[in-house]
Amino acid sequence: MTAAQAIFRAQAASIFLHDEETDELVFEAVAGQSSDALIGTRIPSSTGIAGWVLVTRQPLVLEDLGNDPRFARDVAERTGYVPSALMAVPLLHEERALGVLQVLDREQDERFTLAEMDLLGLFASQAAIALDLLRGARRAKAIVEGGAVDVALVAELAAALEGLEEERREAGLQLLRALVAVLAPPRP
Repeated sequence: MTAAQAIFRAQAASIFLHDEETDELVFEAVAGQSSDALIGTRIPSSTGIAGWVLVTRQPLVLEDLGNDPRFARDVAERTGYVPSALMAVPLLHEERALGVLQVLDREQDERFTLAEMDLLGLFASQAAIALDLLRGARRAKAIVEGGAVDVALVAELAAALEGLEEERREAGLQLLRALVAVLAPPRP
């Protein structure tokens, strides 16, 4: 977020992750005022500009937040920073909305340009890939921490597959692929 803040000469920048289990937006990364204190702060996913961008999956540039009905001033006040202008883009990965990236308030009243919105979109694409990897790592960590039996079972299965001759190994891998397809959550 520090890089985004510097590139766009902004007062602050943030990434919200969408927690699908609680349907909340969570401050995952922040640069600017009160940045450390905001990490982990949660707001309902339908709240404010970030909520609108998440739901619609559309980028948004607003030069006068005070006159926009989507702006949640009360939430901004609770964070300790009330912006007057912003650019926000959804973090999309494989058709999933992972969260929202925002850049707040340009220095010296500069206006956001279309070219900068495109650049922020590219930045958001890279951030979405990184966040998807982070989510996968967190899920893997939770599995390891929460179920030594599950991990041992997976390790045993991997060892058994490794010891098979080529034809039986391929049949075992096909079986595992079918199992993954059955267990995987349906895609929207």
